[in-house]
Amino acid sequence: MFVEVTGARLFTRQVGSGPLVVVLHGGPGASHDYLLPQYDLLAQGRSLFYYDQRGGGQSPVLRDVPVGWQEHVADLDAIRLHLGLERLTLCGYSWGGLLAVLYILEHPDRVERLALVSPASITAEYRRQFDREFARRMQAPEIKRERDALRASGLRERDPEAYQRRAFELSVAGYFRDFHDAKTLTPFRVVARTQDEVWKSLGDYDLRPRLRELTSRLSPPASLVIHGSFDPIPLAGSRELAALVHARLKELPVGHCPHVEATNEFVRALDEFLPKA
Repeated sequence: MFVEVTGARLFTRQVGSGPLVVVLHGGPGASHDYLLPQYDLLAQGRSLFYYDQRGGGQSPVLRDVPVGWQEHVADLDAIRLHLGLERLTLCGYSWGGLLAVLYILEHPDRVERLALVSPASITAEYRRQFDREFARRMQAPEIKRERDALRASGLRERDPEAYQRRAFELSVAGYFRDFHDAKTLTPFRVVARTQDEVWKSLGDYDLRPRLRELTSRLSPPASLVIHGSFDPIPLAGSRELAALVHARLKELPVGHCPHVEATNEFVRALDEFLPKA
């Protein structure tokens, strides 16, 4: 099913029944697929509504269509109107977590409940720290050895599909506490233009002053932040975010992908928090 928004058609997928949760994937420029199958485990007693954000997955746009953060926020509000809801329960992963924060800053009266999983950082400085840490991890000797072994294996010629799968695993290895866990992450691709335009539109951002101002005026919605102790995205940023929005912070001994690295704990934490029939 597709939802028409200004300048784009957004691919959507709904599973389960009961209170509705809108799930926001990461990227920017990715799709909802790599949250599966693990996120679907939350569709017990509730309904999950996924959509591929503009400029990614099955929601491509023409090159002259803007794909900055403001367009993504507008699309999410258009989804709310399409669903006929006064307020949304949001579950945002990685960039999707930052999108949820941007949404609540623009529409503070439109969020009922907020779950943020491994959220992208709320300042550009924290994001720069992530870039440095991820680059450092990708130069780890054990990962370099695996890349060299793959190049020398001849797998590209013998089995191109298997080669692409292994190349993908090694391209995301730095996100994991144990890079071998990358093999259980559903492969995905990121549209570079969308990713670049989102970060460019944010500039040298710092959302903390706006969050402080918001929570000084209004009571924030019930919120939960889940973050891995070994995530290359700085844990300090999520601790600060949780304090700003008065959220409960759940730290797991994993990297950036708790749905893959600690599936049972991930499901348990969200199942206890998200609305359920």
